[in-house]
Amino acid sequence: MIAHRSISLRLTTWFSSVLFAGLVLFGAIMWFNLDHTLTSSRSRTLERRVDRLLDLLRDTASDAPADRVRKFQAFADATGGGLIEVFHTDGSRALPSPTAAARAFPWPPIGPLTADRFSEVTFQSQPYRVLVHPVSSQAIIVCLAAPLEANRQLLGTFSVGLLWSIPAVLAVSALGGYALSRKALKPVDQITAATRSISVSNLSDRLPVPETRDELQRLSETCNAMLARLESAVTEIKRFTGDASHELRNPVSFVRTTAELALRNRHIDPASRQAFEGIVAECGKANQLLKDMLTLARADTGSSQLAFEPVDLAEIVRAAAPKARLLAQDRGHSLVGSVDDARPAMVLGDYSALNRLLLILLDNAAKYTPAPGTIRLTLEAAEQVRLTVADNGIGISPADLPHIFERFYRADPSRGQVEGSGLGLSIALWIANVHQASISVDSAENRGSAFTVAFPLLASAPRRDQSAAGGALARVG
Repeated sequence: MIAHRSISLRLTTWFSSVLFAGLVLFGAIMWFNLDHTLTSSRSRTLERRVDRLLDLLRDTASDAPADRVRKFQAFADATGGGLIEVFHTDGSRALPSPTAAARAFPWPPIGPLTADRFSEVTFQSQPYRVLVHPVSSQAIIVCLAAPLEANRQLLGTFSVGLLWSIPAVLAVSALGGYALSRKALKPVDQITAATRSISVSNLSDRLPVPETRDELQRLSETCNAMLARLESAVTEIKRFTGDASHELRNPVSFVRTTAELALRNRHIDPASRQAFEGIVAECGKANQLLKDMLTLARADTGSSQLAFEPVDLAEIVRAAAPKARLLAQDRGHSLVGSVDDARPAMVLGDYSALNRLLLILLDNAAKYTPAPGTIRLTLEAAEQVRLTVADNGIGISPADLPHIFERFYRADPSRGQVEGSGLGLSIALWIANVHQASISVDSAENRGSAFTVAFPLLASAPRRDQSAAGGALARVG
């Protein structure tokens, strides 16, 4: 799941994981070091007490037994607990136990020893550090114990501090790391947004170049160099398409004119007449294709001449109604249309281009609707001006739907049988785009399609009186 997240989140996750592992390792090392330090300190304290006790035993060696026991008792009391014993090597006490606690303390087994021995025992539910120190010169064994409870409490406090500090440090570091990574990667978001906004129509735009002298600056400069090469290549292709379309129109027109002149000869044989008629028909298709290619080439280069002015789409629909009716009747369809007269459908646009958009959608509906079919044309004006051309034809498959506005795109073979160059919807999309309109398709296979173009409504358009308009709906055709 992390692989699909943003780089900032992934960097923060990786950084937090490494930091967490480092903090845990650091805490463990510090805990063991503190434990070792405290234990070593307690061991040195016991060793110093042993040295002082041995000095006492040497100093009192010639004293009376009662005086020696008294001084031993005072030394034991001074140690703060009195956990001291002096044994013979056979395990018997060389001196009486100074306290009842020392007498009851679970001392390690006593025997001939050759070196000091540290151990830990539990007495009355408390841990103790025990030192067994043999004194071979006096044939005695000195045993001392010191409590470890303070060490355990200190370690517990330190552990609680680690358990609270590690998550706190981790949270602060994660938030700070995420903020820093977002700030460091902000140029990437800017580059991404700029890249998404660049298309074939604005290849002259360039990415922002951050003056950071790092990988991001080199990335932006490399992308800009690539865009420059793409712009040069696309410009050459557009120029070639426009020039080729323009230059081919004259030969095609010449061939068509020649064929039409030949058809005027009354003495031409039937086979030649049929051939010339085919030439005229194909030249007409080729001429239309060249016109469409030239239109798109001019659109790509931004050299199309469109005159924008306030236009009432209702007038365009009514003006196109006779031609649209003939187009539908030629293919055996009926045309049903309605125009909402409650409010004028005023848009800012080019009259000829909008008329062409309407005819393209009507022609497309007529082509892909088996006869007899029904084509519905609807114009509504509310917050937007919505022009809809719907049919009950063969529809569009979900696989083809995302590609229908691509140039020269033809759908499955059943749709490929329909005549056409595959440029009509591309031109319709271009006309919609230059008019700041959106074009959408609602289609299902064998149930028909509905193309809707939504134009922004001119705010200055006044509301039309319904009574003066002669009703809310006016039939087209």
